[in-house]
Amino acid sequence: MTSTGRSKAEHGRERRRLLRAALATAAGGVLAGCDRLSHDERAVRVLGSAEALTREVQRRLTGPALAQEFSPADIAPVFRSNGTTLPGGGYAALARDGFANWRLRVEGLVERPAAFTLAQLRAMPSRTQITRHDCVEGWSCIGQWTGVPLSHVLQLVGAKPQARYVVFHCMDVMTEGDYRVPYYESTDMDEALHPQTLLAWGLNGGALPIENGAPLRARIERQLGYKQPKYLHRVELVDSFAALGRGHGGYWEDLGYNWYGGI
Repeated sequence: MTSTGRSKAEHGRERRRLLRAALATAAGGVLAGCDRLSHDERAVRVLGSAEALTREVQRRLTGPALAQEFSPADIAPVFRSNGTTLPGGGYAALARDGFANWRLRVEGLVERPAAFTLAQLRAMPSRTQITRHDCVEGWSCIGQWTGVPLSHVLQLVGAKPQARYVVFHCMDVMTEGDYRVPYYESTDMDEALHPQTLLAWGLNGGALPIENGAPLRARIERQLGYKQPKYLHRVELVDSFAALGRGHGGYWEDLGYNWYGGI
């Protein structure tokens, strides 16, 4: 990820520092010790080990609850972009043709692997919702998203019983030090089947802009911004993360973020 006047490596280090500070605050509940703990590798590991407990507690408290939705008056005039704003490789050629040659492959632990065009996805039952995007860097933005519920697509392909996670593979390639990998993220089946979890192709009444993830991005509304991957081209159902990246379920998770980004 990049930001004005700062290198990608510097920005990555700052993101990890922010996350560690957030971990320390959430687990310890003491702001005064937050910065000190965020620089202690052992403390970060200990606090991160509480992630499963945090996830279970939140699930028990919220169950199938919906993320807050807002009114049209709350929509930001411009939805802030984050992370990559224009992938390299063959992305530009796909965009020039209006993504006519783009396909979303859905595979892995499914009964009927499939590849969908953008037109096919837009023709599926859709949902529109106005929600707030909360970034780990400390900013928020409200936008109106339109897309097909991920649960509908999973029903079409037939998720197998052993599938535990849905992995989103993206077209933007990320680099952090010597770690270079296409961006990827994941969620569990509970969030994948949640009614507000969308494969979104529209933003604020129009087509999804390139800087916001065209042609398709995931919206997992009860999770932080890094769990909302952009530039999707493949969805994979798996039973573990062992064969993915460094095995933690996401690009930023491989670099120290919590896998569960619930809000």
